[in-house]
Amino acid sequence: MNTMIEFSPLITATFAIYLVIVLLIGAVAWWRTKNLKDYILGGRRLGRWVTALSAQASDMSGWLLMGLPGYAYLAGLESLWLLVGLLVGTYLNWRFVAARLRRATERYDDAITLPEYFQRRFDDRSGILRMLCALFILIFFTFYTSSGLVAGGKLFEAVFGLPYGWAVAVGGAAVIAYTFVGGFLAVSWTDLFQGLLMFFALSLVAVIALGEIGGLGSLGPGLEAVNPFLLDPFTDSSGEALSVIAVISLLGWGLGYVGQPHILARFMAIRSAEEIAASRMIAMSWVSVALFAGMVIGLAGIAALDTPLVGADSEKVFMVLAAGLLHPVVAGICLAGILAAVMSTADSQLLVASSAVAEDLYKGRLRPDASEKELLWVGRVAVLVIAAIALWLARNPDSKVLELVAYAWAGFGAAFGPAVVLSLYWQGMTRQGAIAGILLGGVTVIVWKQLSGGIFDLYEIVPGVLISVLAIVAVSRLTRRP
Repeated sequence: MNTMIEFSPLITATFAIYLVIVLLIGAVAWWRTKNLKDYILGGRRLGRWVTALSAQASDMSGWLLMGLPGYAYLAGLESLWLLVGLLVGTYLNWRFVAARLRRATERYDDAITLPEYFQRRFDDRSGILRMLCALFILIFFTFYTSSGLVAGGKLFEAVFGLPYGWAVAVGGAAVIAYTFVGGFLAVSWTDLFQGLLMFFALSLVAVIALGEIGGLGSLGPGLEAVNPFLLDPFTDSSGEALSVIAVISLLGWGLGYVGQPHILARFMAIRSAEEIAASRMIAMSWVSVALFAGMVIGLAGIAALDTPLVGADSEKVFMVLAAGLLHPVVAGICLAGILAAVMSTADSQLLVASSAVAEDLYKGRLRPDASEKELLWVGRVAVLVIAAIALWLARNPDSKVLELVAYAWAGFGAAFGPAVVLSLYWQGMTRQGAIAGILLGGVTVIVWKQLSGGIFDLYEIVPGVLISVLAIVAVSRLTRRP
């Protein structure tokens, strides 16, 4: 199969229809967004379906349709370790964090952001804890958002033949538009629509790609013909045995879920904690099928493509298969799934980052008496500024979506994950312990990322989480009142 994607008016038309739909959703949400609580959490009135698919769609982002298939395409069954880590992490987050966090944020004076929850949970009158959280949110979400814009740029570049810079700008403008006007309701409603589209696109392309190579039974022989080492989950593509560090690093992705502010925001926004169990079943069904389909697409691409995709181009395997195997209209719908994945995460990240500016920095430190309308517009302006920085970071066409996601994922997982879990389950945790854990977890990721070789090849989330837990426990015990 050819690896080139040819321009099609039908694909263009499909994209146009998709963009019109999401912008209309944003316009409707504009009229229902009256204050900052509406803008940030949708007034806490999300149903189980919207909560489940919004949480997972905002979680998976463009990496699910580009990064994961691209990784499976290069690494083969080594990618199974990543899938196991993500599935276990998703389940544990829904099972042990979601309901408790929903009840806790409401109990602590209806906290609507993660920094606000920490401040009230630990009665931090100094504001240091809230400021520290907001700082890490801004740092890591800027990188996270840029990963989505890179994915969108590669999509528009491949499908429309646009220069990469223009492609990034066009995709970014669409995300900014409906996030700016509609806030959380627009983001969550579009995430429901986008989550269903992503599910359809992944499932269809996976089935069609398998059909192209002769079915699931032909997958193994097809991979063996190209490179037999791709069939062994315990070796890399060159035949070298996977190290313990490599396996732990891949499984370690699961540690990140409990610290992702854009996922935790969905738990805070559901109508009631009692709906979490039903929402969890929906979410786990979606993510299980989506992750498996993403891996299958990458594996099938190895056997189906005549010309290998090299380096960062490996992340285009979904696009190439969709465009080459499907009718242009159906291909357009599936390729719009990538844009859906990009939008569903980038919008959430922009929103949480803007809430950190409006609620935690502006109101928390500069204007405690600011009106709701004033805060609403501060949040909207913050969306524009943060998006502009993310666009600048996304300007390099050689950027890999998965690498950018991995860094931000580790940052949030290490900075916030242990603090969230321990704050919900351990009454002995202190304000000083929370500050130490968040600070050392986030800093560890930043420093570890700059090092390489030996133990430093370990995914930075693992040492970050470990050091954060140790800091929280040690400092809390030292500062606990007798």
